[in-house]
Amino acid sequence: MTVDVIFENLGRIRYKEAWDYQETLFEKVVQEKAEKTEDKDQYLLFCEHEHVYTLGKHGDKQNLLIANHICKSKNIDLHTIDRGGDITYHGPGQLVVYPIIDLGSFGMGIKSYISTLEDVVIDTLDSYSIKGEKDAKAMGVWIDAADPAKARKICAIGVRASRFVTMHGLALNINTDLSYFNYINPCGFRDRGVTSLQKELGHEVDFEEVSSRMKEAFTHRFEMELYTT
Repeated sequence: MTVDVIFENLGRIRYKEAWDYQETLFEKVVQEKAEKTEDKDQYLLFCEHEHVYTLGKHGDKQNLLIANHICKSKNIDLHTIDRGGDITYHGPGQLVVYPIIDLGSFGMGIKSYISTLEDVVIDTLDSYSIKGEKDAKAMGVWIDAADPAKARKICAIGVRASRFVTMHGLALNINTDLSYFNYINPCGFRDRGVTSLQKELGHEVDFEEVSSRMKEAFTHRFEMELYTT
């Protein structure tokens, strides 16, 4: 049996605006769950962000390699936020996905949820003949994960869950300017690189096509029915 989920494409949006919107929807889902609303709304948000670094609640500030005033001079926003994980970058050319769902509706715990998010990304990459992989010691999706000299992250994942309702999500590098990762230790790693679909394929990739394929992967892996309001 599929679960109805509202899909919204927020387009290009600053991080703080999207975060505030997530909080509003999150509180709505939590409240409806507490009230045992039979047909509570659940959400899947797609967007791109302007340049921003986000640091998870247990992240190490030393993994930001430039001073705050330099971030400002380069028009890079900086936010410490309430998700897991360390520091990461969001920016144009990167598909960011925020599922705001009740895991109980999908029969999932937090570990299986994160694993399924990774599966969604792996399915999307597979449609481009790219082999994405999981790493038991590092959340996200990698290429050549078993080879330390070659391992590179193509998708970061960082989530928050309260009362088994989720926030935050994943960020897949499509046509991302990877030079912005040079100013951080991505996800706290000093010995692994980052990559993008564009870099792996050797050419720019249709952003909307990737988004469409990821939507299909979500409907398959989570058994959800997406609709717009």
